[in-house]
Order: sequence, then C-alpha cells, then structure tokens
Amino acid sequence: MTAPTDPPARSDPFPRARPSATERRRDFRRAMNGPRLLMLPGAFTPLSARLIADKGFDGVYCSGAVMSAELGMPDIGLTTLTEVSNRVRDIVRVTDLPVLVDADTGFGEVVNLARTVQLLEEAGVTALHIEDQVNPKRCGHLDGKEVVDERTATRRIAACVSARRDPDLVIVARTDIRAVAGIDATVERARALVAAGADVLFPEALASLDEYAVLRAALNVPILANVTEFGKNDLYTVEQLTSAGVDLAIYPVSLLRLAMGAAERALDTLREEGTLAGLVPTMQTRARLYELLKYADWNAFDASVFDFAVSDGT
Repeated sequence: MTAPTDPPARSDPFPRARPSATERRRDFRRAMNGPRLLMLPGAFTPLSARLIADKGFDGVYCSGAVMSAELGMPDIGLTTLTEVSNRVRDIVRVTDLPVLVDADTGFGEVVNLARTVQLLEEAGVTALHIEDQVNPKRCGHLDGKEVVDERTATRRIAACVSARRDPDLVIVARTDIRAVAGIDATVERARALVAAGADVLFPEALASLDEYAVLRAALNVPILANVTEFGKNDLYTVEQLTSAGVDLAIYPVSLLRLAMGAAERALDTLREEGTLAGLVPTMQTRARLYELLKYADWNAFDASVFDFAVSDGT
C-alpha cells in the first residue's frame, strides 16, 4: 500500500493564516503605545478597506457619519447596532488590519452597552469608541452639542470595560465637552474617563494643537485626533500631530467625500456631454479593480475545487 500524499496546494481567497481578532488587538495595543503616530483612514465600503490595507496604512476606521451617509441619513444617531455590526463584520472580513469602529453613544442607555460591546467584539473589531454626547447626538464638528454629566459618561466607559470578554479589546473614550465648556473641562472629563478604564482618549473638535499638548501633559494613555475636512480643526499633518503628543489619527469621511465628489462630477459630465470617454483616464482600471477583488485567487480556488472529469453515464 502506498503512503497517502498531501493534497495539492490550493490558491485560496480566504487565507488560513490570518491573524486572529485577539492577535490584532494585542498588536494594535503595542503599536499605539509605540513611538510612531498611527494613521487610520475611514473606509466607506469593504473594498475601500482593502485598498487602505493595500496602501500600507496602520488600520481602518469605520465612521458613524459614513455609515449613516451610506444609508442616506444624517449623522444624528439614526443607525442601529445591527446595521453597524453587520457593516463592520463585512469590513473585518476583507482585511487583516485593526479596525476601529464608531459606536456613537452605545445605541441605548448604559445597560445597552454590554450588548453593543459584545456584538462588535464578535464581529472582530479591534477597538471601538463611545462618546459622551446627549441623544440625539450631533456630528462632532457641528454647533449646539450637549454632553451628559460626568457620572453618566464614566458609567458608559466602565460598562464597556466590564462587558468586553477579550481584555485586549481597546475601549476609546470620546468626549465632546470642549465645544461646551472649554479645555479645562476637557482635561477634567478626560481624567475621569481614563479612571473609568478608557484605553485611549479621543477629544473631539479641539481648538488648536496646543490643546492636544495640554491633554498629553495631563494623561498617560494614547490620544486620538480626528482629522476631518470642513470641521473645527485645521488639517494637521502627521508631523504636527506627533509634535503635540498625538498617538493616533483618523480620517473618517475623506475617502467618501473624494469618491462622491468624483461621482458627482462624472454625472455632470455624462449629463452635459453624453459620454464619460474623457474621464476614463481618471478611473480605476479594470485590472486594478480585479487585483483588489482577488479575481485570480478566486479563479484558482474554483479550478482547484472543480478539477475532475465527469464520464458519460455516471
């Protein structure tokens, strides 16, 4: 009897050696406490998340504003936990990068946060952030925001910490209090959120780089900056943020804005000229799209499954 042989190697669009969710969380924790600022562009589709990874960024951000916009709704807390967790699961599936998700105010009261954390953890996210706004919330760079009292804000973070089953899941505390009560109140709120267990502090809509430096001097956890167009902040460079003590930067709506701007211009051109021929050089090529979609891997995978001949009469 001949010895059994190993099956032939197969090309697989779903590699078996992908890092686990826990490994990604551990790696992310080490990286965000390292010397280099981490850049997390916002994905507006799973395909855009794959592009972010292909370009060598440090992680993927899933913005609540983007997920709302995709559904044709404003960013005022209208999305549901199910919608967000399903979308995030699709994004985690196509990338090995750490994924940070915007969990708004937790999709309910403090008691609901356990369910929020556990669904997002099961979806494979690396980190999530919870904010201290009053519902219905507003986009962080709009006027007229309200924040909850300190006890409610800290209970939200404590609930997240208690609910996570993987201790390496990163809990990010976002505070919007700067626009309501100033930088001194922001420092006070930040210290309370860190004491409640926050792993990272996300101060929204600070007025200057100097204010990031003030928070850096007051805290011993990583600080995240929101670099968003048309907002309260300047579009700070990585070098500027690093000099102010920032550890992570998200670019939440940038890719969606660029894509929608290009789509709108293309539709105008099609309406006016009756053809898109002049815009073809600006389009992603079919070959590049197929590369990101892993067409070759899928074709090889399909061929390896259907590799036998069916004889007549069987």
